[in-house]
Amino acid sequence: MAALGIAPTAHAARPASLVLLGDSYASGTGAGAYQDGTAGNCWRSNNSYGEQVAARLRAQGRLRSLTNVTCSGAATADLSRPFKDRPAQLDSLRRDTDVVLLSIGTNDIDYADYGGTCIQADCAGAPTEAILAKLPAMGRNVSALLTEIRKRSPYARVILVGYGRQVSTSDNPPGATLDPVCGDGILTAAERREGNKVADGLDATLRSTAAHKGVVFASPFAYPDRFDGHALCEAGTPYLRGFDALAPGQEGPEAVFHPNQQGQAALATLVRV
Repeated sequence: MAALGIAPTAHAARPASLVLLGDSYASGTGAGAYQDGTAGNCWRSNNSYGEQVAARLRAQGRLRSLTNVTCSGAATADLSRPFKDRPAQLDSLRRDTDVVLLSIGTNDIDYADYGGTCIQADCAGAPTEAILAKLPAMGRNVSALLTEIRKRSPYARVILVGYGRQVSTSDNPPGATLDPVCGDGILTAAERREGNKVADGLDATLRSTAAHKGVVFASPFAYPDRFDGHALCEAGTPYLRGFDALAPGQEGPEAVFHPNQQGQAALATLVRV
């Protein structure tokens, strides 16, 4: 089961202490219902996959405590130091923590900036090769982070949740109503192929790192029945924010290419504790 990215039931005999760590995918940037004081900075959403897992445990009478310290923009190094005027995320871990959920790594490789290049210019070729070259170092950073998590919470089940695919691998489907980010000249077919090369490399690096460190990796790629057709520029209901995030009153550029409420709900189905 763990090899498929789903954790077998853990600590079923008693309620679990759950800690949520990580970046914008973990915090739920783009998913709305932001917790007090986090809109505009950490963007911590009550619709995030971690909060949904916590709600599921709570409904089952299996949640002892929840600590959510996720924050948009965090790289691996930011989890061990104050970030955006908040304490270090790792300081929330305890020796008796039962479950740790996290998404981390994209800010180590400047994935958001790369996405901006794809939209505003041309990310095919050299920009793609540059970001792919950063993946080995990212893997080492995540590995060191997982070691530190294990040191602080030696008995915890650690589940690393992946990022999946953000855009279609092909041209727009005919007749589908799509986000403006899919418009002519914004994301070319070549850029979509290159962008998915990065998404594949990111997933493979995180998968390998998780396996080496003995933690569960929950990847959207492992469950095509749940995610295929729901990336941006595909015919199904999109699971990600596009240019709709740039409308007045919305989150802005930080939420583009991030899971919406439905996307976070799909990620939550990957995690069983």
